Amino acid sequence: MRALQPLSSIATQRQHIVHCMPVDACCAAAASHVKASRQGATAGAAHGLSPRPASAQQHVQRSRTQVAASSGDAPTDELDARDLERLMRAAEVSQSPVGATQPHPFAGCVLVAADGRTLAEAWQRAQGTEPPECQVARLAGEAARGATAYLNLETGDCHGEAAAVEALVQAGVARVVVGLRHPLPHLRGGAIAALRGAGVAVSVLGEAPCSASQEQREAALDACLLANEALLHRAVTRRPLGLLKYAMTLDGKIATHTGHSAWVSSTASRQRVFEARAASDAVIVGGCTVRRDNPQLTTRREGGHQPARIVMSRTLDLPAEAKLWDVGHAPTIVATQRGARLDFQRMLQARGVEVLEFDFLTPDAVARYCYDRGFLQCLWECGGMLAAPAIAGGAIHKAMAFVAPKIIGGSRAPTPVGDLGFVEMTQALQLADVQWQQVGTDLLLTGYLPQSGGLRALAAAAAAADVPDAGPAAQGLVLGSSSSGSSGSSSGSSSSRSAAGVSGVRGEGAAGGTARHPGSRLEPAGVAEFYKAWDRYGCLSNFSPHPIRMPEGPMTAQRAQELHEAAQQRQRQQQQSDNGTGSSSSDSGGDSGDGEGWRQWPSVEHYYQAQKFAGSADPEAAELVQSIAAAASPEEAARLGRRAQRHRAGLLRPDWEDAKVSVMLAALRAKCATHAGPRSMLLATSGSTSSSGRGGDASPSGLELVESSPHDFFWGRGYDGSGANMLGKLLMQVRAELLQQQPPLAVAAAAAEAAAAGGTGRAQQQPAGV
Repeated sequence: MRALQPLSSIATQRQHIVHCMPVDACCAAAASHVKASRQGATAGAAHGLSPRPASAQQHVQRSRTQVAASSGDAPTDELDARDLERLMRAAEVSQSPVGATQPHPFAGCVLVAADGRTLAEAWQRAQGTEPPECQVARLAGEAARGATAYLNLETGDCHGEAAAVEALVQAGVARVVVGLRHPLPHLRGGAIAALRGAGVAVSVLGEAPCSASQEQREAALDACLLANEALLHRAVTRRPLGLLKYAMTLDGKIATHTGHSAWVSSTASRQRVFEARAASDAVIVGGCTVRRDNPQLTTRREGGHQPARIVMSRTLDLPAEAKLWDVGHAPTIVATQRGARLDFQRMLQARGVEVLEFDFLTPDAVARYCYDRGFLQCLWECGGMLAAPAIAGGAIHKAMAFVAPKIIGGSRAPTPVGDLGFVEMTQALQLADVQWQQVGTDLLLTGYLPQSGGLRALAAAAAAADVPDAGPAAQGLVLGSSSSGSSGSSSGSSSSRSAAGVSGVRGEGAAGGTARHPGSRLEPAGVAEFYKAWDRYGCLSNFSPHPIRMPEGPMTAQRAQELHEAAQQRQRQQQQSDNGTGSSSSDSGGDSGDGEGWRQWPSVEHYYQAQKFAGSADPEAAELVQSIAAAASPEEAARLGRRAQRHRAGLLRPDWEDAKVSVMLAALRAKCATHAGPRSMLLATSGSTSSSGRGGDASPSGLELVESSPHDFFWGRGYDGSGANMLGKLLMQVRAELLQQQPPLAVAAAAAEAAAAGGTGRAQQQPAGV
């Protein structure tokens, strides 16, 4: 679980750990990074980050010298007990949005002045929101100069976006203390190298010398690891963290022999289960649970994040009426085998239930699908018959067992886990990092199964798995490492598959050119897949944290074209004004947006969702547009727009199906014209440069861009590759337009110029640019 814990409780809980890898052993694999990172004196420039201005460097050096002088020590990156306390605080505040938004990498930042005062604390609310480093720099203002920033997780809110690093550098932060290197390989070490290259001292827990006690070091490491246990599991096991929850009596029964189970556990224990649901992307049950209990599987709260409810049933022997078929409050996904009860499938789809057909349905196939969908944590609330194959197949990594002080008895009463095929006690699965605590009248046991090994083992595995850099395209010319992020796989209703071949968009047919099945992970050569903001190529996601300014009112195809032609005209005028120097400025496109009739939107997704209801005379529609604009994250904006589209269809603009592609295209043009980070990443995927990162895999027209959403057959490629991939096609169209605005040989130079100017972040915003 990732529930907030008082700092005082961490040391107490650690006293109950049965098996725990020593902190020094956990960090041994990561220690090899230190020498290489320190040798990279120019790493900041290589990662698209401009060096700190000389005046700022001198100020920081003076501040560090003054601090050292006041303590009687020479400048050093050694950590002490106070540093560890602040890292633990950063880990604690990072979890503030748990339950409010969908799980994401939990990042917190505590900014402390040279005299020890806490200047600001912040956390990232959701995917595509302002990173905490930017928040604390803004809140502290000039007081940030010479301060120390404490990060429980290495910066990496959006692949290809360096705003967080730039915020710390430009604010004059002298020192950064990092609790955990980013587990995802394409983000790991990139921000640390960029900060050091810009003159900022960086100390990483487990790598830097530390004068604190072993117990203090382990407590700080545990806090940082626990805050992102789901991210660690996803990065290392290539599966979401699978959490098996069950409640049993003292004699090991989860129900009576008749199946009655309300309630085994106490009210307090059930409240903890609701919290665990809110901290999960999905709750998974089997068909037997649906038939027997008719559960809701919600968080029992108004607002906030509601996990997807997944039902596994090979035969679809399910009731026609069930609480899970009501998707008004939370989405439901039914996973079955291909061809099972097609009439029942159609009935479910008509009610808004998503249906997945697998060639062979297994718990691991569902776990792989959830991984492709970008999920970080799945809560398995199934019975013993499904729990056993889920454990055996590696889909479950952690147990969450409530033991109630009750006795049922009976040889036919069900137990939490079915037959695993073990015949000797020596075959029993031993849990690691076991913790006990009392919850109400019950005892709660948590521990990690062997397929996990525990958080320190995962951290060591993430460090040991580091591989060489993947090249500028994978880095987005900003933060680099290697390997891939998530690639999707899911299914949706057949009505969402009909958008292939929209005029004016490059490419036809199946996205990626290869059919897939749910849970597959195949990225063909010459293809760049993107989905979540923290995944590889995350800057291209419409959920990325890049505000845009757009004209008020409904966007149409004609209006989008007029805006684009006006932007091209301004681009030509800009080039002419350069007196024949041949330089160009993509940031100059678009109306300034400073006058009336223009509005800033926090993200492309905010604008897209609001456009569904734009131009309506209905006051309800106008109110809905305002609510979407004010949504605290792209995720929450999408939730508002999608729910209104489904349940208040009368508010939807009548031309929406015809206009939505033009809406998205106009928004993407504005994003790439306004922000150098996405623009540089987009140009880096072009075959016109050698920076694609794929070498000979890139075609002359560049890498094919594929939105890898497995459940979206319009904007994404869908689980079987038959989706329209409309978002990827529109981005390729924008890429072609950008290439036309400047000579092919100048593409790499333009990207390098943007990087040298610090142009990978939101600090380089220009209005509009559609």
